[in-house]
Amino acid sequence: MKVLLIGSGGREHALAWKLAQSPLLTTLYAAPGNPGIAECATLVSLNIDDHAAVSAFCKENGVTFVVVGPEAPLVAGIADVLRADGIDVFGPSAAAAQLEGSKGFTKDLCAKYAIPTGAYQRFTDAVSAKSYVNEQGAPIVIKADGLAAGKGVTVAMTLDEALAAVDDCFDGAFGAAGAEVVVEAFLDGEEASFFCLCDGVNALPLASAQDHKRVGDGDTGPNTGGMGAYSPAPVMTPDMVERTMKEIIEPTIRGMAADGHPFQGVLFAGLMITAKGPELIEYNVRFGDPECQVLMMRLESDLLPILHAAAIGRLDKVSAEWRDAPALTVVMASRGYPGSYEKNTQILSLPADDAGTKVFHAGTALKDGTLVATGGRVLNVTAVAETVAEAQKTAYQALDRVKWDNGFCRRDIGWRAVAREQA
Repeated sequence: MKVLLIGSGGREHALAWKLAQSPLLTTLYAAPGNPGIAECATLVSLNIDDHAAVSAFCKENGVTFVVVGPEAPLVAGIADVLRADGIDVFGPSAAAAQLEGSKGFTKDLCAKYAIPTGAYQRFTDAVSAKSYVNEQGAPIVIKADGLAAGKGVTVAMTLDEALAAVDDCFDGAFGAAGAEVVVEAFLDGEEASFFCLCDGVNALPLASAQDHKRVGDGDTGPNTGGMGAYSPAPVMTPDMVERTMKEIIEPTIRGMAADGHPFQGVLFAGLMITAKGPELIEYNVRFGDPECQVLMMRLESDLLPILHAAAIGRLDKVSAEWRDAPALTVVMASRGYPGSYEKNTQILSLPADDAGTKVFHAGTALKDGTLVATGGRVLNVTAVAETVAEAQKTAYQALDRVKWDNGFCRRDIGWRAVAREQA
């Protein structure tokens, strides 16, 4: 099978690395890719925003299956164009991708189908939103409705912080994503990420992970796209997984189908495990980044037929086998991230991969034969071991062999799970 992978981040490197191991694969293309992806795929120069050009490339090169990594092309409708041209694609239609493209859409779906989530209201002007915030009090959560690269959410612990977040959205801090704002109740508990494949009717639960959103040790500082993750999340017990499927995932799949836009792809449920059980914080319609990296390290099954089954409505014919051993990844970011940072800083050397460790490229490029950092989040140093503590130790040992003067990381990724192991 000839496959095209869309994307250029750490998530896509992890997907490319795993897809390349499939005996069913004949050729793996990637657009636009990165230097890490280039080690396991043929990079092609394609404008992924030009969906017709992507489709034309597939037809000209015999590509029969496209795997879309990031959310923006999905929300923009790339899957619709490819499907209309007879190309199998892993990823939802534009209508179904609203689950990530619009926070309000998801909250309305939850209300309609009794899916547990925080109480909310939607607003298109600052005055009404602030009035509601003052009425509800803090803590409270302010969300830009649209795609904001993981940065459009403020968990406000004070009224002043909440009111400022409303102003940020309507003053254009998140561009068009902030034209509408969702204000919702603060949920108290432990966060977890849960991943499930869907083919429009059937669901195949994958695995859980826990992300570390804030930039600083001890979960301090501003939110980021994610500074590290580990899998599985201990809080996602078998009972909690069963409840999540029954109370959140399955009603979502049924509801989306009933509303005329069946969901095909990966449902990434951001959960809060509260005293009442699992509650939905938000949906994403693609694999998490950096959660995908730890999932791919733990997946024993061939990824390609599983993703293809989701694309063609045959998920009930496949299964996914997982290593019991936990995996952990640490993000190395450019100094200054998530604020402004210097680009094109030189990465002198990376540690060699081995059976237990893997460095995934995120924001890297080759300039005149030299590896440079081009993004905020640049490398994902990943390890798998018998315990989270061992995976943490192994990942940081590998990370300390990275020679890149402008890089920094958190030093406490996995702290909750390590504490549980040592309790």
